[in-house]
Amino acid sequence: MQQKKRLKKSRYITGFDGIRTLAVIGVIFYHLLPTRMRGGYLGVPVFFAVSGYLITDLLRQEWDQNGKIAIWQFYVRRMKRLYPGLVFLMITGSAYITLFQRNLLNNLKGIFSSSLLYVNNWWQINNGMSYFDRFANESPFTHIWSLAVEGQNYLIWPLLFVVLMKICKKRQHVFYTVFALACASAVWMAIKYVPGADPTRVYYGTDTRLFSIWLGSALAFIWPSTHLKEQIPRKAKQVLNGAGIISFLLLAAAFFFLDAHYTFIYYGGMFLISLLCVILVAVVAHPGASLNKWLTNPIFSYIGKRSYGIYLYQFPVMIFYESKINSIADNVWLHTLIELALILIISELSYRYIENPLRRFDYGKSWRTVKGWFETPIISRQKIWLLPSLAVIVISIVGLAIAPTNHVDANQKRLQENIAANKAVAEKSRKAAQSQDNSSAQTSQSLDESQKSLIDKYGLTEAQVKKAQKMELTAFGDSVMLDATSDLKEIFPNIIVDADIGRQLYASADLVKKLDEDGLLKKNVLVGLGTNGSFTEAQFDAFMKELGDRNVYWVNVRVPTQRWQNDVNTMLTKMAEKYKNITLIDWYSLSNNHEDWFYEDRVHPNTDGMVYYCQLVSQTILK
Repeated sequence: MQQKKRLKKSRYITGFDGIRTLAVIGVIFYHLLPTRMRGGYLGVPVFFAVSGYLITDLLRQEWDQNGKIAIWQFYVRRMKRLYPGLVFLMITGSAYITLFQRNLLNNLKGIFSSSLLYVNNWWQINNGMSYFDRFANESPFTHIWSLAVEGQNYLIWPLLFVVLMKICKKRQHVFYTVFALACASAVWMAIKYVPGADPTRVYYGTDTRLFSIWLGSALAFIWPSTHLKEQIPRKAKQVLNGAGIISFLLLAAAFFFLDAHYTFIYYGGMFLISLLCVILVAVVAHPGASLNKWLTNPIFSYIGKRSYGIYLYQFPVMIFYESKINSIADNVWLHTLIELALILIISELSYRYIENPLRRFDYGKSWRTVKGWFETPIISRQKIWLLPSLAVIVISIVGLAIAPTNHVDANQKRLQENIAANKAVAEKSRKAAQSQDNSSAQTSQSLDESQKSLIDKYGLTEAQVKKAQKMELTAFGDSVMLDATSDLKEIFPNIIVDADIGRQLYASADLVKKLDEDGLLKKNVLVGLGTNGSFTEAQFDAFMKELGDRNVYWVNVRVPTQRWQNDVNTMLTKMAEKYKNITLIDWYSLSNNHEDWFYEDRVHPNTDGMVYYCQLVSQTILK
């Protein structure tokens, strides 16, 4: 009865399903087609703004009608709405990993517990996970971070709501307070953000992301859904519709063009996007405007109602499915359609048989229900899923029991050791160049035995070996380039290597500028970037601006497990035509049919593959 009394004046705003549809489409295509929907991650602040408004609007209604908030009932409602789907995902996902993808068992216990406790965002931060590095961060539960932020807000918000309602006599004062807190969160994001560095800390942090939710909450105090009038002046309706259309179009444009690596995003950009979300929410919530009707249709209603499940299952489907495909990059659109179908099917089944039934389940009478269930025969309609369910639960428990923490297998250890050794060589090359230690430079006209061995090993001529011994060369890149340091040093004794794990082009322009300032950027530059993600032409142009008119030798990428492989290589081909000082080194064509040249990750060349890599690089540079 208390629930009915609390909701008696509520109205279901169907247009919010349209907003949720916009949000979930953005998020899914950001993961499925990252080079085409670069700003799809902004679907998350859309979800946050809608959630903040709806939750606060309901709390405000309850306060007005009852003079108090049943906080425990609030928590129960939230848990019944969100927990069944999350628990089902974690159990079935863990069982799948245990049976079919044991390489993902590593750290599963920490992921599982932090997800169910709604602290996964902080767990990922503390364990150095990156939301923006899909190549090195394959967890199917990465996206749970946003549920953790919402869960933490649900824990503190009703308590803060009560305090604010008791302290502030006017709703406007509550609005100003919550809006100020939201602004403080956005300012804190700008303070904590480090340009050029991985933005995961500010992207995941509850303290740096609450502003999207609290802007929606602030709106509810001055724009209560039950107090808005359907009959309004024509001019007011036109203003509302205009504001709604503009905000919708700007959000849609942001989904396509606002890359997550733009500094603008963290210096107020995401705050402005959240304000656009709030404007859209306000217009859709108003019964006198037309947007609620325009965003109401069977497709939006269907997707919107299942948006939570679609969000839950999209990342696991992508990770599990793509792990079984040898070359996702060669048939991106086909695999995208298959994955979309799988996501919709699984989310529909979850909505019908997990989320809805358990949301409506009367847990107060659970003992009677459970007792009656045990009294029915083993073979009965009520127990048709008993054995399969028990099997899945047992398998997931076994997986959690055997899951290692921070485990590194033999191949990974060998690769890590190689990269660590090469990192030391790379650092030594930088220090030697800075101290002008050119002792390794060769002045002799004849080759010694070690130099002669380069002729057979890398297919070089004697003249090319002599040229390489004298050439000044700077190598700049990611872990693939870093892994090649020792071999390149063997060919080019004077090489300066600046490479790092996870490096991407968007963060490299300033690094190259620093190399130039330190006198470490030579006339010939070897570049290897693109393994960890795609880039825009503008980002490429900014990078090339720092290189100037130097001779640039750019190695394209071989990342068959990632969607961006072909996009990166296509962009590099285009840029090689645009910039006449770029020579493209086609490592992809040479290596793509030689799986035996790579470690298990299918990206980093093994000992044999590295010989071919350095052979191609050196022969191209020394032509």
